[in-house]
Amino acid sequence: MAEPEKKSPIFLNNIPHDVRILILTQYYPPETGAPQNRLSSLAKYLACFGNDVEVLTAMPNYPRYEIFEDYKGKKYCKEILDGITVHRCSIYVSKDKAMMKRLANYFSFTTTSYYSASKRIKPVDIIICESPPLFLGITAVMLKRKWKCKLVFNVSDLWPESAEKMDIIKNKLIIQRSYKLANWIYRNSNLISGQTQGIVEAIRKMQPNKKLFWFPNGVDLHKFDNLTPRAKQKNQFILLYAGIIGHAQGLEVILHAANKLKHYPDIHFYIIGDGPVKEKLLALREELQADNVSFIGNQPLQEVIEWLKQCDAYIVPLRKLDLFKGAIPSKLFEPLAVGKPILLGVEGEAKELFIDKAKGGLFFEPENAQELANGIIKLYNSKELAQELGNNGKQYVNTYFRRDKIAEAFWQQLRQL
Repeated sequence: MAEPEKKSPIFLNNIPHDVRILILTQYYPPETGAPQNRLSSLAKYLACFGNDVEVLTAMPNYPRYEIFEDYKGKKYCKEILDGITVHRCSIYVSKDKAMMKRLANYFSFTTTSYYSASKRIKPVDIIICESPPLFLGITAVMLKRKWKCKLVFNVSDLWPESAEKMDIIKNKLIIQRSYKLANWIYRNSNLISGQTQGIVEAIRKMQPNKKLFWFPNGVDLHKFDNLTPRAKQKNQFILLYAGIIGHAQGLEVILHAANKLKHYPDIHFYIIGDGPVKEKLLALREELQADNVSFIGNQPLQEVIEWLKQCDAYIVPLRKLDLFKGAIPSKLFEPLAVGKPILLGVEGEAKELFIDKAKGGLFFEPENAQELANGIIKLYNSKELAQELGNNGKQYVNTYFRRDKIAEAFWQQLRQL
């Protein structure tokens, strides 16, 4: 599929559109990650549909929490990125993982984004606010009232539920007030969208009368055109993980599985990315003497896709928590789209969709290194099985999770506002 080109206006159902839309998000390219990829794609598709789309975001700093070189020292800047006007304002960043530092990071952008929007952006018809961080919803509600516009609150991760279950936030007063804040934002939203059906149903229990929409992650098929795989060492069987190296992923399971497979000299694991637990994983690799695991720093999406094309299977783990039974890790879409089998360590919705229905890979119990190792050996011993699973997953994702179709369905929801 070709890269969408903006035309003015585009007609859907023979109706012209010229709606002003602001996407409010703390995360956006040139950063890499799930929300960055999804929102930049959404912005381009909404513009394709004949809308005036702008983005208000922070100075890029994620995942290293260090302002990118080209943006250092700037309080505000305006640029055109892939045809979309992007406003960037200052944000406090710190590599210190203490909770107060993290809250300062969130609230600094909550403040600067409201100021920048009020001073530099003309009133819009619809605000699409990305959460987390949950606190950005305060800015969104204030702008909604100021501009008398509609608010769409998109939830890609339930907060504070996730922070509470993973012990990231232990202060009960902060948790209690965060739940109240979430419900206040939900009540003030005209539409609430969620990345998984589990998220949508959880919000429905809290806000049964609200309009809700499942807005899944997906793939831009055109990004896989004209790419060749990286050079691969002869006879090497490659297992890949690419994404945030964080608390939720439980990537220790990869190190322990690798340790169990050290007697297979041609099996090698690559972990691409950065994040708050990377140093801990590097220390674990040294402790296990797992020389069959290589760490590579954060890479642009196109580089990751090239890595995907040379790997033999892709590992998608999460920690074993009931909270994640409603999760669909965004990182599983690209490997499936290029026909690679996945090794999925996620229970619930993701397993039902991509293992049980799509038959796009093998399941292993979350945090169970022996089951992961067993799945790897199963694929290692049967290229036919690996190819069959890869083909199944590719067909399923390309049928049900194309971003152009997802964006069109989302736009239909926005039109009803």
